[in-house]
Amino acid sequence: MADLQTEHHEHEPEQHAEDHIVSPAVYAVILGALLIGTAITIAASYLEMGPWNPVVAIAIACAKATLVVLFFMHIKYSSKLMKLTVGAGVFTFLILVGMSLSDYFSRAWGQW
Repeated sequence: MADLQTEHHEHEPEQHAEDHIVSPAVYAVILGALLIGTAITIAASYLEMGPWNPVVAIAIACAKATLVVLFFMHIKYSSKLMKLTVGAGVFTFLILVGMSLSDYFSRAWGQW
């Protein structure tokens, strides 16, 4: 009986993914990019861009969040299932924001 179980397990493929070791240099580069992104956000806050100020700030924040998710959360080196899960979360978030904005823009402001 033990031999049958051993034979059965010998022919099964590995189910767990390989661990990827990220060098400290990569973390240092990402840290530098995040600090530069913070400096750009601060500099952009002093510029008068009218209604584009929040758009620029959110774009910079999204770029920084992407770096954090890809490298610090190791999604870049994860399986396709993990990448799909993160993508589904982002897609759901965008749908909810889009529905909220469509409600906000469709209101009859000042006509109550």
